[in-house]
Amino acid sequence: MAIKNHLRLFMRNILIFLVFAALAVLAACQSGPDRQRIAEGEQLSKSYCIACHAYPDPGLLDRATWEKHVLPRMGYFYGIYQNPAERKTLIEEGLGGEAVEAAKIFPEKPLLDTADFSKIVDFYLAKAPEKLDLPQWEQPEVGIPGFSAAIPEFKLSPPSATLAYIRDQGGFFVGDANSKRLYEFDRNEALVRYANLKEGPVWVEEIRDFLFVTVMGSFSPTDAPSGTFLSLTPDPQNPVQIILPYLQRPVHSALGDFNGDGNADILTCEFAKWTGGLSWWENKGTTEYVKHLIRSKPGATKAYIRDFNDDTFPDVIALFGQGDEGIFIYYNDGKGHFREEKALGFPPSYGSSFFDLTDFNGDGFEDIIYTAGDNADYPPILKPYHGVRIFLNDGKHRFNESFFFHLPGAYNAVAEDFDLDGDRDIAAISFFPDFQNHPEQGFVYLQNQGGNRFKPFGFAEAAKGRWIVMSKGDIEQDGDTDLLLGSLAFEIVPPNPLLQQWIAEGIPFVVLKNQMKK
Repeated sequence: MAIKNHLRLFMRNILIFLVFAALAVLAACQSGPDRQRIAEGEQLSKSYCIACHAYPDPGLLDRATWEKHVLPRMGYFYGIYQNPAERKTLIEEGLGGEAVEAAKIFPEKPLLDTADFSKIVDFYLAKAPEKLDLPQWEQPEVGIPGFSAAIPEFKLSPPSATLAYIRDQGGFFVGDANSKRLYEFDRNEALVRYANLKEGPVWVEEIRDFLFVTVMGSFSPTDAPSGTFLSLTPDPQNPVQIILPYLQRPVHSALGDFNGDGNADILTCEFAKWTGGLSWWENKGTTEYVKHLIRSKPGATKAYIRDFNDDTFPDVIALFGQGDEGIFIYYNDGKGHFREEKALGFPPSYGSSFFDLTDFNGDGFEDIIYTAGDNADYPPILKPYHGVRIFLNDGKHRFNESFFFHLPGAYNAVAEDFDLDGDRDIAAISFFPDFQNHPEQGFVYLQNQGGNRFKPFGFAEAAKGRWIVMSKGDIEQDGDTDLLLGSLAFEIVPPNPLLQQWIAEGIPFVVLKNQMKK
């Protein structure tokens, strides 16, 4: 009997072993091709994705965002749609849609084998994390040293700021999309006058008695040419003069003589949606301007005119924040022909939102302060790489990152010696902070402690607005630098009671008054 039991146990163990062995062989057979498919998908992604922008590593986004939003959008650019009718839904009606069709943004037929695209999808979904790991948020101390917050009596409901601009002579301008006006305020935040426009203004430049105003045309993403560049004078009897009509969602402009003929030409950043670009408009000396395209890409966000190579010709440095994100330098040959060099490149998930030029370390060369934080292309997620960065100039316009402060949804940052101690501090705003847990992330003041160390501060009223624009300057003309923050009440995803508070209170801006000279 014992022998039979041992034999029965032995046979059972053999059977169990054979079952597990078969399962292991089956798993190996299945995982082998899967591993190969994912490896092929990775190679394909590195071949195709870099054709349009910096390579997006799977770890930049969570799996759900890749699957539901980003990968389908990638397919659109290669003519891969879920059904024949889907392509039509991507193209707006009217002139905007005609521009998209003319640019051949969405191919009618696949440019990429669907089997290869499926491998790319499998690669990203296999390698993307379920959730992004976020740095620990350093809680700011409430109360900004040397500053006081001034809430204006003037109200707009809903507040819809598109422009905050502190004037050189004191006072400031605020643009508003809902009322479609440009408001002028004096040094005490009292309303002086306003101008009615067709849409909220996004940029102004003052030259003598003229205000040159950039009007976006539509706050919502579009390729329609509904934006304008116009001029205003203080005399209400003088009509608004539209200088450049039919711009595609312009967000910034500047004036300069790019071909040396003595006339003031216009540089425009047309953000648009799928098309747009960076252009200079040649002033023919009358009312005629001829467009010269510098870069035909969407997302032109901000541009500055500088002479980078000391040849006396005005060059351009510009930020693009849509798709092929980066900061580019354009060298001018003196006749308005530009040669492009990429100064910095960023993956498309960064959401490049703003940059400024400032000599941060005092070596005589302009450095770059940059924010990544635009989060509106799909339901917002918190990203560990959102925030404020400083890139130092080595003197030859090569820029290296020296500082990063994590700020989800960062939208603007300025550097200045606010506390007058000899080094530069940083003020930053966020339009997509962690509203659920840290609504105070809407604004942060980083006081320079020396040695590339900064201490964060906030102000108690920070949650009274959703800050989208910011300007620095001497509002009161007392010798120190103030800050102006503009609020735009916009739907929050996921919903948050703050939205109703912003609408009810109607606070369009806050002035942070610098008291260092008091």
